[in-house]
Amino acid sequence: MEHKKVIEHIVGWLREYSDASGTNGFAVGISGGIDSALTSTLCALTGKKVIALNMPILQHKEHDDRAKEHIEWLKTNFSNVSGDEIELTEVFLKLQSLFPNEVTTHHLTMANTRARLRMIALYAYAGGHRLLVAGTGNKVEDFGVGFFTKYGDGAVDLSPIADLMKSEVYALARELGISQNILAAAPTDGLWQDKRTDEDQIGASYDELEWAMKFLEENPPAGRIEALDARKKEVIAIYRRFNTMNAHKMRPIPVCLIPPELK
Repeated sequence: MEHKKVIEHIVGWLREYSDASGTNGFAVGISGGIDSALTSTLCALTGKKVIALNMPILQHKEHDDRAKEHIEWLKTNFSNVSGDEIELTEVFLKLQSLFPNEVTTHHLTMANTRARLRMIALYAYAGGHRLLVAGTGNKVEDFGVGFFTKYGDGAVDLSPIADLMKSEVYALARELGISQNILAAAPTDGLWQDKRTDEDQIGASYDELEWAMKFLEENPPAGRIEALDARKKEVIAIYRRFNTMNAHKMRPIPVCLIPPELK
């Protein structure tokens, strides 16, 4: 990959899309992770207005610190970037208190509720400033294992890094001088009270998932799987399970078409 040319291509694409839509720039949620750091930096390079928004909800301090560090880095390096923080913990806890016990004890549901609250905040800021919400999902997350929240971080106006594998995200982030604290941090969605990482949740690293995605794209279904070692077979199984389970996120919303004779 020619890093500088890929960066120029994405930045040009972002600028052209915003110009064509008549918007002023981009709103990006900053998590303290590598994907949002790269996305916000690419948006900043367009020269258009960027709001980098930190939206903590019962956030672990190190995640919050990395998000704040990156926003300050953006503001120092790009005069077109402004940062803001909206503390959503009280809103989340109030909403949680209104739900029945069978909802609040379903931990994945409440984790996804956090992501959906952030989506509401992002679109409020975007609407108020006539901005586009830039998605931060990479290719493995968005089109491989579907590791995002439907109508949460999956609700965006455009996806600048969704054709980049996770390894390519890291490569471009290094090229752009993203903080070593962010580069070294274990990927996590930050939606849980404990400090579980993405790998803890999925059962495979992004390097392994990237390998599985490429392997399955390049080989027929039966392919050479039987010749693989035990761990690679396990990773293939994990990838397929998430791909199947989360297919509803990655496909268009199904529409029930009414036959003409019934209309």
